[in-house]
Amino acid sequence: MSVKANSKIRLGEKLGYGVGDLASGLILNFFGFFLLYYFVDLGGLSPAAIGLMLLITKLIDAFTDPMMGVVADRTRTRWGRYRPYLLFGPVPLALSLVLIFSAPDDIGKTALLVWAYVTYTLAMLAFTAVNVPYGGLLGVISPSSRERANVTMFRMFFSAFAGILVGALGTTLVRELGGGDERLGILLTMSCIAAVSVFALLTTFASTKERIPPALSNGSVSQDIKALVRTGPWIATAIAAILGVTAIAARAGTAPFFFKYVAGDDGTLVFAFFDRAALFLTALAVGQVAGVFIGFVAQRRVEKPHILIAAGLLKAVMITVFYFLPLDAIWPQTAVQFLIGIGFGMLMVLSFSMFTDIAEFIDWKTGRQMTALVIAASVFGVKAGIGFGSAIPGFILSATGFAANAQQSETALLGIQLSFAIIPAAVMIPAAAAMLFYRLDHKTVAQVETDLATRRAIAN
Repeated sequence: MSVKANSKIRLGEKLGYGVGDLASGLILNFFGFFLLYYFVDLGGLSPAAIGLMLLITKLIDAFTDPMMGVVADRTRTRWGRYRPYLLFGPVPLALSLVLIFSAPDDIGKTALLVWAYVTYTLAMLAFTAVNVPYGGLLGVISPSSRERANVTMFRMFFSAFAGILVGALGTTLVRELGGGDERLGILLTMSCIAAVSVFALLTTFASTKERIPPALSNGSVSQDIKALVRTGPWIATAIAAILGVTAIAARAGTAPFFFKYVAGDDGTLVFAFFDRAALFLTALAVGQVAGVFIGFVAQRRVEKPHILIAAGLLKAVMITVFYFLPLDAIWPQTAVQFLIGIGFGMLMVLSFSMFTDIAEFIDWKTGRQMTALVIAASVFGVKAGIGFGSAIPGFILSATGFAANAQQSETALLGIQLSFAIIPAAVMIPAAAAMLFYRLDHKTVAQVETDLATRRAIAN
């Protein structure tokens, strides 16, 4: 099979691949906003206990995500290396997601904590089994960096669209489906998300192709890992992705507490069917869509790490501006949140595109095909960022004396502000600085593409 570096991907396949990220976008956005609130404010568990749960699962992910990448890279089936996991994985993932929020009302706090740990860990393992191969598929859908960047834009569009759906409809669905019972509303809304996720992932399986043939032998796993951790651009991009998502996740996880206890919001609708929390989430997601487009266009003329530095600084500045706005300045807050979303969208579309470039660079430099292992960092980066970002408010709320459904002390209010604004702004500085160590410019990527195309043509 001849593989052309300039082979084009049809629009239907771009849409088919992109819709797969609707699943992870819905899941992770919903977790980011509702998970801590469900177990702490509604379930009565300690914020620190749930924060620890989120950290423990990320330690597990640090092993399972790369291992899933290794397994996927070595899979050989009639459907390809990565697509089989999109056929057989979505239903177990959906069931595990619903299970998290299915605990009986009278289960007791200790049992509820065990339930949270077990079910969330299972769900993250199922997520890994689907999302790492999904990311790996992007690396073999085309040998062209430009075509992969085009496909990445569709992926990030659907990811941002998922944020819009959770922002615009999340609190509304919880309110309407639950009929006043928030726990039931969260469960039923998660069930809807699980069903949509199955459909989206199966659509990706049915509509995509793997165009880069696998190597006859992938060789030693340990050598793959050694090659990966010695690759500076991979380390830099992973750091930027983790910290970039951490900032957004910390804000999203703290938002219910900020609006309820700091801003004094009682859930009153402020625009159409949007309450303040829904407006906050939607503004971020709409900005993310704009940021995806801006990042995609800018990368044609500007080096990718330079765009990521600008995106990180934009997020840091705008989060700081939000902190100093009056608590009742709803529309200025919404505008600033939109700008934060632009920075986040730019970061996401560029980092995912850069991971596929890195996979090709490692193949070019070492002769080792390890696409899913490289891109496992992107999956781990998103999951770790959400885990760390959600854990931050958990630990800070506990440390500053937060008490659920009670008048908060000045210290507790300060803790909410720390995890909502100050820490998220601060972590964006090292995220931007990491990009100073990314050395793959346009010229190098073009050389990699040309050399690999020649090598693959000779091999086939």
